Amino acid sequence: MINIGIVGYGYWGPNLVRNFVETNRAQVTAISDLRPERLTTAKMRCPAARTTTSFQELLDDASIDAVVIATPVSSHFDLACKALNAGKHVLVEKPMTASAEQAARLVDLAAGKRLVLMVDHTFIYTSAVRKIRQLVDSGDLGQIYYYDSVRINLGLFQTDVNVIWDLAVHDLSILNYVLPSRPTAVAATGMCHLPGESENIAYLTLFFDSSLLAHVHVNWLAPVKIRRTLIGGSRKMILYDDLEGSEKIKVYDKGISVNQEPEKLYQMKINYRAGDMWAPQLDNTEALRIEALEFVRCVESGSRPLTDGEAGLGVVRILEAATASIARRGALVELDKEVVA
Repeated sequence: MINIGIVGYGYWGPNLVRNFVETNRAQVTAISDLRPERLTTAKMRCPAARTTTSFQELLDDASIDAVVIATPVSSHFDLACKALNAGKHVLVEKPMTASAEQAARLVDLAAGKRLVLMVDHTFIYTSAVRKIRQLVDSGDLGQIYYYDSVRINLGLFQTDVNVIWDLAVHDLSILNYVLPSRPTAVAATGMCHLPGESENIAYLTLFFDSSLLAHVHVNWLAPVKIRRTLIGGSRKMILYDDLEGSEKIKVYDKGISVNQEPEKLYQMKINYRAGDMWAPQLDNTEALRIEALEFVRCVESGSRPLTDGEAGLGVVRILEAATASIARRGALVELDKEVVA
């Protein structure tokens, strides 16, 4: 049985507590938060867990095997660093850290101490995203031409990060997982419409060594909630709508072909193909449940998580580069291939 200590019982913490409580190979031993009223609620929902406002108590408890961090981004590095130095395995909420330098230090620290470092890139554990990865890997889509996503809604404004660190992090983790290669450069634009706040709307364009192009649109000021991604290939195309109830993925047998035969020189060179659409069956297991099980399995076996520290570092590198590009009004920023590969 793996004993879990959870730090942070705000927006995401209760979901993590619930899923680890329902994991039969783990138990939530302690919950820590700086606000006593949150701990009162946590105790009601998880009476078996000890509650405390002191994070150090979790570190000093030798019975706790792993620490799950669900606190503001600015605190991730400090808390994760202390937990790893105390010999605890770590699962940290997205984004992994506030800078690539911090993320790289955590990766090195975890490796040096032979501890599991995992990032809460929850969408990677959804059946929809795992199915997209299977379709891409199978070659059914052909050559991938583009990845185009829209992730917008009204709120939830964050106090310590801008909209790309809050929303685009999901799409970046997904595209890094499902696409056959990693981006080599990024150009981004964004704008803040509230005094004293960070960017609430942004557009990211990611470039690759091939003709593949990715685009991510995120917005905290939209009148509707949209979570939609298009992936276009030379053979087939995918529409992924995370808000769709039963058919989150639709695969379209649509595309184009180019006439190369000399005798057809004077005919239309582009042919359009319109075939069937099908929606693959997906399981309904909650992604966070699968993620919790993955973390427990890796702690037990010492194996490498699907969303390990390297995956978290790769996403933070892109976020950091995109932030630099926004500051330079969309200037292209090259990515370190050795880090994001």
